Amino acid sequence: MTKINIDGKDFEVEENLSIIQACEYSGVEIPRFCYHEKLSIAGNCRMCLVDIEDSRGISPKPVASCAMQVTEGLKIHTKTERVKKAREGVMEFLLINHPLDCPICDQGGECDLQDQSVAYGVGTSRYEQNKRSVENKDMGPFIKTEMNRCIHCTRCVRFSTEVSGLDEIGAIGRGRDMEITTYLDMAVKSELSGNVIDLCPVGALTSKPYAFSARPWELKQTESIDVMDAIGSNIRIDSKGNKVMRVLPRNNDEINEEWISDKTRFFWDGLSLQRIDKPYLRQEGKLKKISWKKAIEVAAEKLQSSKPEKIASIVGDLASIESVYSLKKLMKMIGSPNIECRQDGSKIYGGRENWLFNSKISGIDESDGCLLIGTNPRIEAALINSRIIRKSKERNYSIGLLGNKEDLNYNYDFLGNNPEIIHELIKGTNSFNKKLEKMEKPIMIIGQGALKGNFGEDYLNLCIELAHNYNFLSDEWNGFNVLHSAASRPGAMEIGFLPGEKGKNLDQIIESYNNESISTLFLLGADEIEINKKNKCFVIYQGHHGDKGANLADLILPSPSFNEQNGLYINTEGRVQESIRATFPVGEAKEDWQIISLIIEKMALGNGFKNFEEVRNDLFKFYPQLSNIDICLLGEKLTKKNQAIKIKKHIFNSSVENFWLSNSITRSSKLMCERSNISSKNTVGN
Repeated sequence: MTKINIDGKDFEVEENLSIIQACEYSGVEIPRFCYHEKLSIAGNCRMCLVDIEDSRGISPKPVASCAMQVTEGLKIHTKTERVKKAREGVMEFLLINHPLDCPICDQGGECDLQDQSVAYGVGTSRYEQNKRSVENKDMGPFIKTEMNRCIHCTRCVRFSTEVSGLDEIGAIGRGRDMEITTYLDMAVKSELSGNVIDLCPVGALTSKPYAFSARPWELKQTESIDVMDAIGSNIRIDSKGNKVMRVLPRNNDEINEEWISDKTRFFWDGLSLQRIDKPYLRQEGKLKKISWKKAIEVAAEKLQSSKPEKIASIVGDLASIESVYSLKKLMKMIGSPNIECRQDGSKIYGGRENWLFNSKISGIDESDGCLLIGTNPRIEAALINSRIIRKSKERNYSIGLLGNKEDLNYNYDFLGNNPEIIHELIKGTNSFNKKLEKMEKPIMIIGQGALKGNFGEDYLNLCIELAHNYNFLSDEWNGFNVLHSAASRPGAMEIGFLPGEKGKNLDQIIESYNNESISTLFLLGADEIEINKKNKCFVIYQGHHGDKGANLADLILPSPSFNEQNGLYINTEGRVQESIRATFPVGEAKEDWQIISLIIEKMALGNGFKNFEEVRNDLFKFYPQLSNIDICLLGEKLTKKNQAIKIKKHIFNSSVENFWLSNSITRSSKLMCERSNISSKNTVGN
């Protein structure tokens, strides 16, 4: 620890902190525009000036506190007259060319320039000349630009280089002629581009879809989690009335840090489009509205008249653990073993050590090498890819890819797209083995695309064998990671929503549907299954959007989307998190557990749940580990299976076909569809 003095008070802080960080940890506010703790130091706004004093005396002029480290016995003065005058001068220069359009600026109410002008500015302007005028840039459908407001903090430039890895945003010109622009005036292509909206301290970069729709003080703020992928990014849902207006990131250094993907940020318009708000029954080939009483009667009658072995259920990617648990209870009461949560055909199995991101997401920062197998983290988990980008800039950090060749925004050793190459890695005959041998804390990231197909389970066992041969597994380190792309999957796996004894898996359920050997299929928000034709099998779809599952259904039961009901999720690293209701269900929609409870009672199978608290208590009774919110579940030690495994017919599949249109909510979103159509040849995921 280092002893320092700030404004006459003594503090102890960690070594190697910058002065601005030391002041922040000590509770002393330092104004800033260009400084951001997740970005490199620029030191170009000069708003963070302070006086310092050491054994040589007081500094001859104020210094930038973001660019100066603390030293033992350093005295820091933040309130001297010289510092006050310096900040007033900096603020006056910043406002010289800044337009006075706060009343029509979307940044109003949460603008750093506004706040710091009041706190540290002079209050009057001496500038009487013409202001600089800058042409606005077209950065795509998400980012609205008003470049006259830009103060050249370069946060967006540094983010583009250091976090998204694309170097899309930069500066041209010098002095008052400097402009922030994109490469060749093209729209930004990064999956993380929307984060520059949060980073911009003024109203130069704002949200285009949110423009002129609300003021911050009009919005109800709900802290929740994201379900667009399996990372479980911490988000804040801002709503006005019963409409979601925007989605913003919440800081969580263990998961998403301060960032979210563009899909997470801009999916919200899809929440109000193509919604199912009433029950429907297919009559004479057409879906017609019916009452809830009739819908429950039909569902109960079809399930009761079918033999248990001829009933199957599939869970979708967005369902909460409570919803999955309710359906599992119904299927158990019926006696059907045909339950499945792996609607993409993945063959993950066994204890959670076999299918979790065991190193934890933050563990990427501790690793010294990475092997990617059958995955494209740029579109499957953009924020995990961002961490790998940061590590790739380190010297001697090696990355290998066994799978389909993709543009990941960093250099890597391409090992090939033949799954059989894993045998070379196990035997030590591949050129990448030399790098693996030097790694002390390597991570292996296996995508769902590597685990699909008839040989998926065998391939997972081969990956486990490879992990045992090198330092992926040790007493102090577990670098064996399976990357999920569906938010509901880890939670459904945890409570065992998998085929029971003599039960059918996804491929067998689809085959049975096609040959009509099952009579009733219950889909809980399952919209990604590959069934393209309607037959005599009676399909019950319980969900919130008119998507693939609803088009296939004979009976539709409307339920709320994730933001309209409380629910637990487990992210890809095994962290239990809670999604909080931000708005109320639309139309006549009922919560998932409520619908299933009504069916249970109508079938006279027993008592359903009376309220959500009862669902939670019953869930925690059988799975007490789920009551530990924000705690990561841990797996047992991975066991090695020494057996001859042949995978000649195995291929690497794509886990996410289209980054922007990966589920029923995003496919209903105009913003996501527009983004998917832009630069389709050059943009990853389109």
